Amino acid sequence: MSLKEKTLSFFDFLKGETVGGIIAAVVAMPQALAFGVAAGFGAIAGMWGAVILSITAGIIGSNIPIISGPTGPCTIALASILSAQGFGIEKALLILFMAAVIQVLIAATKLSDIVKYVPYPVISGFMNGVGSILIIMQLKPLLGHALSPTVIDTVKTLPSAFYDVNFAALGLGVLTLLICFLIPPALNRYLPAQLAALVVGTAVSVVFNFDVERISNISLVLPSMQLPHFSADLVREFFPYALILAIVASSESLLTGLVADSLTKTNSSSRRLLASQGVGNLFCALTGSLYGAAATMRTAAAIKNGAQTRWSTIISGLVLLLILLKFGSLASLIPLSVLAGILIKIGYDIIDTKFLKVIKYAPKDDLFVLLIVFLLTVFYNLIFAVASGIILASLLYAKRCADSTNLGIKDVNDKDIMKYEAALEKSSDHKIRVVHINGQFFFGSATRVVSYFDELLGTKYLILNYESDHALDISAVFALEDIIVRLQEQKIHVMLVIKSETVAQQLKNLKITNQIGDDCIFYDEKDAVEVAKKLIKTKINAKSKVHFPFWHIHH
Repeated sequence: MSLKEKTLSFFDFLKGETVGGIIAAVVAMPQALAFGVAAGFGAIAGMWGAVILSITAGIIGSNIPIISGPTGPCTIALASILSAQGFGIEKALLILFMAAVIQVLIAATKLSDIVKYVPYPVISGFMNGVGSILIIMQLKPLLGHALSPTVIDTVKTLPSAFYDVNFAALGLGVLTLLICFLIPPALNRYLPAQLAALVVGTAVSVVFNFDVERISNISLVLPSMQLPHFSADLVREFFPYALILAIVASSESLLTGLVADSLTKTNSSSRRLLASQGVGNLFCALTGSLYGAAATMRTAAAIKNGAQTRWSTIISGLVLLLILLKFGSLASLIPLSVLAGILIKIGYDIIDTKFLKVIKYAPKDDLFVLLIVFLLTVFYNLIFAVASGIILASLLYAKRCADSTNLGIKDVNDKDIMKYEAALEKSSDHKIRVVHINGQFFFGSATRVVSYFDELLGTKYLILNYESDHALDISAVFALEDIIVRLQEQKIHVMLVIKSETVAQQLKNLKITNQIGDDCIFYDEKDAVEVAKKLIKTKINAKSKVHFPFWHIHH
């Protein structure tokens, strides 16, 4: 590559990083302001959160554009905790600090991989719930009334709010929604709809001097570092809230990382991503700024406008800082109904419309989990909703696995044995059966499988063939032991066919093979059948000599 080509390539790179960073900052600004107000921290705290998180993620995060800041799920999680428990900002900062520490600890382990396995119906139900909460709770500010602390309070007081509408506020909110929803996609790429709505709505309210509620308590003083007040009792009390906030932020950040990797065709470190988010949130907690995560929409906007590396992330944070210091005072002019309109549009964007389009084709179990998580998120507690959803989804998955585990029972017929049996008229005394355990034998399927063995009447030689390579959990091991004991009490000779040496060694270590003896453990079904046939012929011969000596001699 020539010097000229290298120079042009560098300028193309610089242009992409700069434009991508600026566009991401422009998208982030109205959201940061709105989330700051929605969380109860104040608009400027939302802006500082966006500045700190983006710059921190850019400096110590992976070398991909990860635009970070306050997000809908994090804001709703925090607002729900504060409103439900009645915590003030001082206690909230301790929760944020603890959540950030948990994020860093998650990043230092392999727990980041576990978050990827949260079932999709749980994520979808949670996201739909968060989106619905944003929409429902902003209806009163849209009508010109104060924000209610919870969804239930909003629903209770909404009818009275319709009797006393501030039509100026409602008009500004409707104008904001029209701009957000109707601005052409081609224009939206260069002039984000939410920023356009923020500017136009504020300008209209100022020009016409509308009597509407606006952002208050604007302070542009640089945030000072202050360690939250700690005590053992507070840490113990706040740990569950900090944990769920850390999980919500980590899940959203990892999802954004996957999107960024897909768009940039890279494979970044999820642990480094979480570490950068945790450190950034530590600084947010220490400065009274709003907690956040890697934001998918802002990251995608940066990448689609040419961003390729972490430099765009740093540029985005610096642009937000410049806007905050130069134009932050103008934030006091922004009507709350305009922010309400922006938050309603964000809530709509958060709702999982992709899943809703195919909802009629989804399995009933998945729909049940989604509905439970959604209702609990909206009307009760999103902490309980996520935990309940994961547990419920896990139980339903275990049930599906158990239902797919079945027994294949077949009789072993041998001409020589049948000849002896017919002569002895004892055809039911020495029946050989092979039982195939198909599917994974684990705690969910163990009880179901055990019940089958009550139906094996007339069997004298039973060959249990476990065909899976999966190791048994302790419940299945003890269930297998119970099966062997039951069969032996019925005078049934038990043999085991284990295809996996790992499973065989596991049973040996746990002393299960002692129940039947090492000579009754096989790795091939044919070997077990041949041994059973030899044993039965030996017993039949012995019986025939005792009970039918004349027949045996002449025969």
